[in-house]
Amino acid sequence: MRKRKKTPGYYFFYLLFLPESWRVLIGLAAAYGLLPLVVYTGMTTGGKALLFIMLATIGYTASGVPARWMSRTLKRLLLGDRQP
Repeated sequence: MRKRKKTPGYYFFYLLFLPESWRVLIGLAAAYGLLPLVVYTGMTTGGKALLFIMLATIGYTASGVPARWMSRTLKRLLLGDRQP
């Protein structure tokens, strides 16, 4: 059996259905939203960057269950009965 060529649509839907991509997005959104709440006056750019990375990592770690739920829901809605 010959392999089919992978198209940009294949990669788009692969990323859309992958729970890890949702975890990364949720982690970045959490860091972007929470950073102004934890930064204090006089903090250097390096300190702000470190806090952003820390918040993004915490958001990534905490979003495992919601990311799997989002991925399964999207598969169910878009693929229906044709799920692998």
